[in-house]
Amino acid sequence: MAEFTMELNDEQKEVQDWVHGFAAQVIRPAAAEWDEREETPWPVIQEAAKVGIYSLDFYAQQYFDPTGLGLPMAMEELFWGDAGIALSIVGTGLAAVGVLANGTEEQIGTWIPQMYGDASDVKVAAFCSSEPDAGSDVASMRTRAVYDGAKDEWVLNGTKTWATNGGIANVHVVVAVVDPELGSKGHASFIVPPGTPGLSQGQKFKKHGIRASHTAEVVLDDVRIPGSCLLGGKDRLDERLARARERAKGGERLKNAAMATFEASRPAVGAMAVGTARAAYEVALDYAKTREQFGRPIIDNQGVAFQLADMRTRIDAARLLVWRASWMAANGRPFTSAEGSMSKLFASEAAKQVTAQAVQILGGNGFTREYPVERMHRDAAIYTIFEGTSEIQRLVIARTLSGMPIR
Repeated sequence: MAEFTMELNDEQKEVQDWVHGFAAQVIRPAAAEWDEREETPWPVIQEAAKVGIYSLDFYAQQYFDPTGLGLPMAMEELFWGDAGIALSIVGTGLAAVGVLANGTEEQIGTWIPQMYGDASDVKVAAFCSSEPDAGSDVASMRTRAVYDGAKDEWVLNGTKTWATNGGIANVHVVVAVVDPELGSKGHASFIVPPGTPGLSQGQKFKKHGIRASHTAEVVLDDVRIPGSCLLGGKDRLDERLARARERAKGGERLKNAAMATFEASRPAVGAMAVGTARAAYEVALDYAKTREQFGRPIIDNQGVAFQLADMRTRIDAARLLVWRASWMAANGRPFTSAEGSMSKLFASEAAKQVTAQAVQILGGNGFTREYPVERMHRDAAIYTIFEGTSEIQRLVIARTLSGMPIR
């Protein structure tokens, strides 16, 4: 087990400098343009692929860093560059992790390369879980997968929403219900290969922030996929369902597996929020040191200086919570106090507060698109919403601490 440390090692510092350089030189100069266009920044993703940042290899190296700090460090630097473009770069990782966690070796080798493509022909993938009536309440999922034994095919029907890269992805990973009686334990994940009939893009959302990231509905209308596209295979699924049925007969409460997965991944979202907050703070600090009013820099005024002090304190506190939870996850330490949710909750709320203060410090300039804090403030709003709202984080924390079924 790696010891918890506040200091990045030499290798991690090299990666940090490399990713920061890419964010500064490639992502930031393109941020305003792709925010205005509200389109997937394919040229930037291609540049990330050329240097190796948009690749499973890079993502896996950071994810499996024994200290747990590789992934949050990389996320912070990318999202320091721009949240919308960074999400376009890392969004495929959600689908890839879904295959890595649940797929067979053959499925991993077959599908993950098709999710990324290569530097000359980049591809993206989509992870489709949320539904119009099932966001935080994953037990209410309605998308169904029915097995056709005669043809060894699964038939998928339903509508997914809020899917990053939904409809434009080369490969879609879809979570569907196979046994409604088992709640979230009756769910399974499926690969929908490129060009499969019946899968289409529904509404593309015009968003308040992270506008360079494509978010849309995915409609599944009698989508037929080979039996081999069930992640993990049918034998493993049948065994899992049988165990779940036995536990249900014995009156054992079935744990929400999807929520447990989200709990483990939430520190990465917290790191994204830290990156956005840090970017806004740095702009505000530089502005306060150079902007003069009444014959002196505005940072000479306590009203401004104290805001900056609070902003930096929130950022550092958020990073510490993210790093603690990331280290715990990497070293098999259970989140006995919902540390994953704590990190996501605090960091996402901090990002909203810090970016709002940055806009205030810049005054009228901060309210215009001539300065990046306006965009950062819009982007920060998503962190308290996706992958579990702040209210859901508080619910998870309260239930974990009290052991009570708080509603």
